[in-house]
Amino acid sequence: MALPALLLLAATRESRITALDWLTIALYFGILLGVATWVVRRAKDSATDYFLAGRNLGWWVIGASIFASNIGSEHIVGLAGSGATSGVAMAHYELHAWCLLLLAWVFVPFYMRSMVFTMPEFLERRFNEKSRYVLSIVSIITFIIAKIAVGIFAGGVVFGTLFPEMMLHIGGFNIDSFWIGSVLVILLTGLYTTLGGMRAVAYNDAVQVTVLILGSFLLTAYGLVRLGGWTELRHICGSDMFNLWKPLIPHGVQGTWAPVLQTNAAGHVMKEAWYFNDNFPWLGMLFCAPIIGMWYWCTDQYIVQRALGAPNEKVARRGSIFAAFLKLFPVYLFIIPGLICYALAKSGKVPELTAMIGPDGKSLPALSNAAFPMMVQYLLPAGLRGIVVAGLLSALMGSLAGVFNACSTLFTVDLYQKWKPQASQHQLVRTGRIATAVMVLIALAWIPVIKNAGGLYIYLQSVQGYLAPPIFVVFFLGVFFKRMNGAGALWAMIVGFALGIFRMIVDTPVALGVGGFTGYQPGSFLWIVNNIYFQYFSVLITIVSAIVMVAVSFATAPPDMQKIQSLTFATSTDADRRKTRAGWGWKEVAASGVVLVCILGGYLYFRG
Repeated sequence: MALPALLLLAATRESRITALDWLTIALYFGILLGVATWVVRRAKDSATDYFLAGRNLGWWVIGASIFASNIGSEHIVGLAGSGATSGVAMAHYELHAWCLLLLAWVFVPFYMRSMVFTMPEFLERRFNEKSRYVLSIVSIITFIIAKIAVGIFAGGVVFGTLFPEMMLHIGGFNIDSFWIGSVLVILLTGLYTTLGGMRAVAYNDAVQVTVLILGSFLLTAYGLVRLGGWTELRHICGSDMFNLWKPLIPHGVQGTWAPVLQTNAAGHVMKEAWYFNDNFPWLGMLFCAPIIGMWYWCTDQYIVQRALGAPNEKVARRGSIFAAFLKLFPVYLFIIPGLICYALAKSGKVPELTAMIGPDGKSLPALSNAAFPMMVQYLLPAGLRGIVVAGLLSALMGSLAGVFNACSTLFTVDLYQKWKPQASQHQLVRTGRIATAVMVLIALAWIPVIKNAGGLYIYLQSVQGYLAPPIFVVFFLGVFFKRMNGAGALWAMIVGFALGIFRMIVDTPVALGVGGFTGYQPGSFLWIVNNIYFQYFSVLITIVSAIVMVAVSFATAPPDMQKIQSLTFATSTDADRRKTRAGWGWKEVAASGVVLVCILGGYLYFRG
């Protein structure tokens, strides 16, 4: 997605946001302010309260917060854009709600027994201190490079599309809607995250999820009515756009990044850019996507921190199962609107959308990712439009709040507290607030970079595919096999991260067109590396990391079984198992079964 092209498109239209919409948005922010104020007044000056909400979050708050942290504005914009270009291919990632069931049933017991604040802290308990430092530093860098950058980028798309006329003139400088919206949302999010910590993030997330789901449901319903119903949608889109199972080899593409010539309605070339290929092969989705999913949902601080805020295993498990249920919604509330937008544009039923259709009858990649905000513009009546805009703002704020809070927790608990073990609770909270403020400043500094790097959003989607595998390997093998030791974990992460970073270095000049660079000499080593499909390269990193961890672990001394008691399946005590069994009943089993049935139904239905 090229942001300049989207802003240019937005500049040719006038905003349809009315006074009633602004009133709705103001009401929404008033509710957020009230919740944040209530939370700040209840706050205690302790690390447990600031970073984990005192470990007394309810299951519904945990589930809503997990979902809100995952569904950022980049998620909505990206999924709707993917729906407009690739159909339901990206639904694979949303149907990974079963990964949250793994968190609930497999990992929650170990995390709650260890009473840790962070995922790197759990690695130290299971392996050694070096593993903790490696994961902490890599996680913080990844959050800054990927999550903050992508969130701001998508937020710019939303504001540029919905508020094209918004402009400030200060001292001879023209400040457009991208800057205005990004700065306001970053500052507001940073303010309540800094003051209220995890509790403020979690409770505001609960409000934001309600608004987001309601707004997205309204947009989907209005879109289907305007189009003529579900049958008409399937007819216009065709079976391929409703097919989850794509060919093994991406059609017409040798690797991860495909040169795409963008054309306008007259067929004239507009520019050359690099885009993710829209044919996600089923083999990559079958193996790579679950690896990414299990890393993200079961081991990423950004997500798991909410479950750590539960008072016990039962609440943490219920919250994770509730989040799994909520995770089923994006397929129908974000991807399907993208298909609806494509169908409305192709059928001509909404003339304002026809500009996104190229001469080949497909969506133009540079414009399709504005599908969601454009539908908000042209389909919804005043008032309801404001609700959906509030939902988009909710997504951006929830995602950024999660990043700010996760980064401050990692820095304070994993780094600062290790450097200063005698630090008081007050000092830890103060350091957490300072770290959050620094994250806000970094986010603000990112704005000009993101605005001028049109290909960055898509490029960053591959980052997790290159950095997640070694983390996945270390956590999963560490919990399932007691023989894995600290040396094996450390070297698995070092080798795995080295492979991932190497691939990122190779991809960077091609993906972003640095210095006009468009590719390597065909047949060369770097060309081969760059042209291995990113999902297959991710699986390669996973295999190598696993081999290294097993080999090094068996070549070195076994871990101290007393030290890792209760941290693996084999070293769990009878008391541990009784406590875990007492924390669930038929309700948890039935709810998990409903989630699995819904996932299976989705896979069976979306077969083209």
